[in-house]
Amino acid sequence: MAKKDYYEVLGVGRDATSDEVKKAFRKLAVKHHPDKNKDNPEAEEKFKEIAEAYDTLSDAKKRNQYDRFGHSMAGGGGGGFDFNGFTSSSAFSDIFGDIFGDMFGGGFGGSTRSRYRGSDLRYDVEITFEQAALGHKMEIEIPKKETCSTCGGSGAKKGTSPETCQQCGGAGQVRMQQGFFSIARTCPVCNGQGKVIKTPCKDCRGTGYIAKQKKLEVTFPAGIDDGQRLKLTGEGEAGSHGSPSGDLYVVVNILQHEIFKRQDDDVVIEMPISFGQAVLGAQVEVPTIDGAVNLKIPAGTQNSNVFRMRGKGIQHLGGMGKGDQYVRVTIEIPTNLTKEQKELISQFDESCCETKEKNHPMSDSFWGKVKQFLGGE
Repeated sequence: MAKKDYYEVLGVGRDATSDEVKKAFRKLAVKHHPDKNKDNPEAEEKFKEIAEAYDTLSDAKKRNQYDRFGHSMAGGGGGGFDFNGFTSSSAFSDIFGDIFGDMFGGGFGGSTRSRYRGSDLRYDVEITFEQAALGHKMEIEIPKKETCSTCGGSGAKKGTSPETCQQCGGAGQVRMQQGFFSIARTCPVCNGQGKVIKTPCKDCRGTGYIAKQKKLEVTFPAGIDDGQRLKLTGEGEAGSHGSPSGDLYVVVNILQHEIFKRQDDDVVIEMPISFGQAVLGAQVEVPTIDGAVNLKIPAGTQNSNVFRMRGKGIQHLGGMGKGDQYVRVTIEIPTNLTKEQKELISQFDESCCETKEKNHPMSDSFWGKVKQFLGGE
């Protein structure tokens, strides 16, 4: 019987990329794997067919020969597909490991210490604007699993030890022959542990862990920003089988401040000044995260003018120096004036009109443009 076109077997076009070929094979391999089709005697042959197609199309040299000569290519299809050769290739480790992971709940490879490493934990904490800007130490209390001190994490009653699993011989896996190769599965008796506990520890009930509240001191460096996190190595859940504990990640949430607003490492504040201070100029006291500092307001300051105070911002995290503080002034118009105050302001306004061009350059410029727009001279 003539062989099917390899592209047709995988359901891809002749211009398919290597990633598209890989994706198509992976999907078909999972679908037609003999272990998933025990009642279908044709599944094994179908699986061999798609594996053979992938073995050729995933290799650039073989694919080029196939595109030129078809199934008559050297070494292609003459004596049948050598599955053993295929499973020892890089394609096997690249693709089949993923497939087995999907079908059987775990992959191949990986160190035992990595497999039994404790879980990482996350702890969200709120700190104030000043604490983030200046640095702060805080004690936190976290719930976590720690190794049982009674059994040393073995899970077995004190004076006893876990016994080697008779089902898997301590390997944690059992092998099953299916068709043309064997498949390793997690041992159903010991759940991959390789050992079974006949007499469990009463304190941890055989788990090897005890739930505890642990107190830790966390140092927040000056300049830490909202959403950043600190890593406390080894302060996560305890590992098993002598593996290391996970890590604890402390996520920072900074409370909003009533006065200061942060922009990167700079600080911005909105500060009101009086009409007289804006007109005549003044020395005003300005709050900063380091304390009050005097700022000179020049005569004739306009509303929303911004003044820069160098080095009065946030500490650069992990570096030298600080950001700046920017002070945006708002001229506050007085309200609830007395009759005498209103008369004085009226006199002041009239006197300013006599020298309007000199005292009100912005107003004079604006109305000059309006006059020009309306067709005046």
